Amino acid sequence: MDGGQLHQLGKRLIELSSQVTSEDSDLSLTRGEAAVLEYVIEHPACSMSAIHRRTGRSQSHVSESVSRLKARGLVEVASDPNDGRRTRIRIVDGALQAITRHSARGIDQVIGYATSDPAQARRATDLLEELADLLL
Repeated sequence: MDGGQLHQLGKRLIELSSQVTSEDSDLSLTRGEAAVLEYVIEHPACSMSAIHRRTGRSQSHVSESVSRLKARGLVEVASDPNDGRRTRIRIVDGALQAITRHSARGIDQVIGYATSDPAQARRATDLLEELADLLL
């Protein structure tokens, strides 16, 4: 495997994970919103500047994404009690619970559709589990 194949595999795994963790009724997020939300989940009460630095998204893009996420009721925005000029962002409890439920969905059905052969699907799932054990 070379770097190009690894990149293609990564993109394909992201597509498959999106299929597993979302449903037609789920709220869809842009890639930027998803990156911001993921960072906020991992770093509760983080600042806009921290999100900007860690995600590589522009400051204006982070602000827009946070505003949209707030409008959807997914995050809360509050002033930093130690520095009123700074804004702190955290995920809303209900949103975190929904995301946790979605991320716990099994991959078998999506992998089965991707390979169309039950034996290959089981092998792919086993290999992904092994890879996760090795790299995560």
